[in-house]
Amino acid sequence: MASMVIMKRERETAKPPMLEFFKRLEHRSNIVLIAIALLIVAVVGLVDYLTGFETSLSIFYLLAIGLATWFVGRTFGILISILSVTVSLAGDLAGGAHFPSTLVLTWNTVGLLTFYLIVVWLLTNLRLLYHNLEGQVRQRTTALTEEMAERERLERELLEISEREQRRIGQDLHDGLCQHLTGATLAGQVLEEKLAALNLPVAADANQVVELLEEGINLSRQLAKGLYPVELEADGLMVALEEFATTSSKLFKVSCRFECDLPVLIHDPATAGHLYRIAQESVGNAIKHGKAKNILIRLDASEENTLLSIEDDGVGLPQPLPQKRGIGLRIVAHRATMIGGKFDVRRNDPGGTLVTCELRIESNTGKLRRE
Repeated sequence: MASMVIMKRERETAKPPMLEFFKRLEHRSNIVLIAIALLIVAVVGLVDYLTGFETSLSIFYLLAIGLATWFVGRTFGILISILSVTVSLAGDLAGGAHFPSTLVLTWNTVGLLTFYLIVVWLLTNLRLLYHNLEGQVRQRTTALTEEMAERERLERELLEISEREQRRIGQDLHDGLCQHLTGATLAGQVLEEKLAALNLPVAADANQVVELLEEGINLSRQLAKGLYPVELEADGLMVALEEFATTSSKLFKVSCRFECDLPVLIHDPATAGHLYRIAQESVGNAIKHGKAKNILIRLDASEENTLLSIEDDGVGLPQPLPQKRGIGLRIVAHRATMIGGKFDVRRNDPGGTLVTCELRIESNTGKLRRE
């Protein structure tokens, strides 16, 4: 969404000067435009008179005729045409022009007026065609914008449904399966105690079953935590990222640290969830593809933005970068787009990879701003 806004601004700033001039004239009132057209006729008529009847300046009256027809209307264009013919003829007569007969004078006047009226007719039809095309472009642009907005809404809704379903499964694992395994563990412990009281050797087997059930509880809780990592509180993202860094260090035998100098509060659970998934995917890529041994997850905030960065010391991105990125990076970039963030991944200067996701914040409300 942000790239589309930038491209639109570039197109708007790249307008030719003449087109920009016409756009400014369109916003002028009819009174101003009428005054400009009359002023042009007066100036051209004066110059035409001063240069003498031998030099014809009839073509320059088209400036006033074109302006009057295009910006005011056909009727005013016809009036300016008649006025231009009258001024031109009056200037020639005042300058000493002589015609062999009235017929010649009439012929010249009718011919010039006909030429001007043809120009008025052409400009009127061209203006009508221009406005029709402009209306069609506006309609198609509106339809395309609405379609893109609808597609974006559907994509966001699909992601939200996916996140909501993951949270539901995580809650079911935690509240259902974990509780059931806990009950089975307690029953196994009771059985173990009874067998031990009878001095039966199978008590050790019962103890092993209890240990396996406890491992199952831990695995179920880890799965539930992975599906429902971010709590609804504003500081849930910080807590989730810190736990994720600790868990990643233990599971993958790497140094994964989380740093957050000042509290970063994310009040939107969906935004916090997307940021967590971005960090999760980036750390996974750093370990799996980058062979990183040291990973740093940072969460920073200022008055203008919130920045999530994941830095590692792995092998880095391939050079040159592949034209088609993997599905993981595409999903991460799409998540960043859905929350109005600016996603970037590049080689780090010392080595490794640096992944960043920047979210702009509205200064007047303190809320995350979606481009």
